[in-house]
Amino acid sequence: MDGVGASLGEAFRLVQAPPLPADEAARPAHRIRTDRESVEEDLLKLVLTIVELLRQLIERQALRRVDAGDLTDDQEEELGATLMALHDALADLCAEHGYTLQDLNLDLGPLGPLLPPAD
Repeated sequence: MDGVGASLGEAFRLVQAPPLPADEAARPAHRIRTDRESVEEDLLKLVLTIVELLRQLIERQALRRVDAGDLTDDQEEELGATLMALHDALADLCAEHGYTLQDLNLDLGPLGPLLPPAD
């Protein structure tokens, strides 16, 4: 592995959360666990997670603008079609790499999950 990949793997290892207490260890964690062999997949999952987070934020902002009446009917249609296409493309990418959209939700420990529950 090249120096960049090794450095990324080491950086991910250093920022991992400390081990959970025994009573919480039985719960499945949705945190990224990395090692030198899986850093590429973990980086892909992180990028997909960021894209999903941005998609959800844009969707919420679009709904606010629709509710406020800031968009024309044509703009609403175009925005809706674009957001659905982005959702489908992201779901396809996830499936191609063996993930579901739910797999992208990172556990931020005491802060809770990164992504809000899907409606």
